[in-house]
Amino acid sequence: MNALLAFLDRQSKTTLWAAAFALMTLVGVADFLTGFEIALSLFYLAPVALAVWGIGRTAGLAMSAACAATWLLANVLAGLRLSNPLITFWNTAALAGFFSVVTLLLSELRRHLDHEKHLSRTDFLTGALNGRAFYEIAAAELTRADRYQHPLSVMYIDLDDFKLVNDRLGHGSGDALLQSVASTMARSMRAIDTTARMGGDEFVVLMPETGQEAARITGARLQQALLEEMQEHHWPVTFSIGILTCDKPPSSVDEMVGLADRLMYAAKKSGKNAIVCSAGEG
Repeated sequence: MNALLAFLDRQSKTTLWAAAFALMTLVGVADFLTGFEIALSLFYLAPVALAVWGIGRTAGLAMSAACAATWLLANVLAGLRLSNPLITFWNTAALAGFFSVVTLLLSELRRHLDHEKHLSRTDFLTGALNGRAFYEIAAAELTRADRYQHPLSVMYIDLDDFKLVNDRLGHGSGDALLQSVASTMARSMRAIDTTARMGGDEFVVLMPETGQEAARITGARLQQALLEEMQEHHWPVTFSIGILTCDKPPSSVDEMVGLADRLMYAAKKSGKNAIVCSAGEG
């Protein structure tokens, strides 16, 4: 089931619309061929569910109306005749209402699941991605970089003397500082870059399609932006940064993050508030 849902999430809305209409047409033809004495109305839930889950609530409601109309057409063509024509339209409206209720329930379920998925991938304090989400994205980027032989850089950032802020100003100030760092990083990086909080006072940035020189320049620019943010709030924090650039990606995300982490510690040992860059061959 998870594989099916993931497959649907990868499809375009145009593809999903086409699939839903094709499925509705298939059920309608089967409904016509089997005659009105055999009820196939529940099978129309398949295109309705496909539309609402893959596209959204509005699409599900539109498909509900279309499926009810298709049911009516198929049964009329099959020879359905009732004592009063209003009964036919009443049954059609009732069916459309039933499909609409299912649409609303599925839409709410999808919204709830999406919210839970978002929470499971997001750091609760800063709103940045968490380590789990970073590893998922980084694994896909490693595969893509290896396939197309494109450079990939990762930046590991540690907040120097962050403990002093918690000790002197309180944990509230420490939380505000971390939130400020996350928002500054989000503003400073490209849309294709992935920024995550790895826990505590450590952050990581994945930079696809980025060679060593571009990564170094980006790291210096980000460090300057973060320092200006600290100075504005009078927070006594600086930033040690390790930047790893891989022309050939490492064998795993763990290896890549570990190498960048070691570069960050080298920056810290050199006196803090420094940037250490290195190229790795995987």
